[in-house]
Amino acid sequence: MELLVMITIDGRQCALRTVAVKSVMEIEAITSVPMAPRHVLGLSTRRSQTLTVIDCMSAAGLPAQTAPIGKRAAVVSHEGHTYALLVDKIEDVENTLGEVQPVSAAIGENWSRLAEGMVETNQGPALILSIASLVVGPEQMPRAA
Repeated sequence: MELLVMITIDGRQCALRTVAVKSVMEIEAITSVPMAPRHVLGLSTRRSQTLTVIDCMSAAGLPAQTAPIGKRAAVVSHEGHTYALLVDKIEDVENTLGEVQPVSAAIGENWSRLAEGMVETNQGPALILSIASLVVGPEQMPRAA
């Protein structure tokens, strides 16, 4: 069994591993960064710490978030940097009901790039997302063969 933070992105039930999530915050302000990739909305702060705000919709190859101020984000660390992963909704923490399985269904190229696998939870099946892939974004990700 593993604990997951249940999130929603564009109506799709997804999850992040709780070991990677430091906290959850509401985005109050974002300072844009010139020439940043389109999935990087800019910088925000939490308790005097600078966070790079990642638009998970855009990272999944979907249209960018509109009006992100006031939305919730999962705060995570990756390779020594701290990120705020902007999602549509952060639900709750759930236990997995089985082992993580490879994604067997056709879920789309961009979602496949973000997925570490699928798992069953009390809320139904969830796609476990790779934080590294969300941070990298669609432009820098290698094309599937």
